[in-house]
Amino acid sequence: MREKLFEMGAKFDEGWHADNKKPKGKESSGETRAPEKHRLRFRREKRRGKWVTISGPFALSAQEIRALLKRLKSRLGTGGTIREETLEFQGDIVERLKEALQAEGFRFRD
Repeated sequence: MREKLFEMGAKFDEGWHADNKKPKGKESSGETRAPEKHRLRFRREKRRGKWVTISGPFALSAQEIRALLKRLKSRLGTGGTIREETLEFQGDIVERLKEALQAEGFRFRD
């Protein structure tokens, strides 16, 4: 009886993950675009009483988006992170972020 306790027919193959998140190391959809082909959106959220500026979606490779984030954080003097296909920055810096991204060649939605 004890031997067959866990034989209920569940299949735990490569497609199953305990945390229900994408496995690390795998790329997203994969299509990359030049900066002038992007149409970025901006929004602000208040989290725990502080503002967060969110921009995206970016269609860049993982390496390119990490390099872009590093340049922007240095230029803006603020912290930031990558979340899926967006970049999140600490503070209400929409206008400064738009100027920095425009200098990088990105375009925006109206």
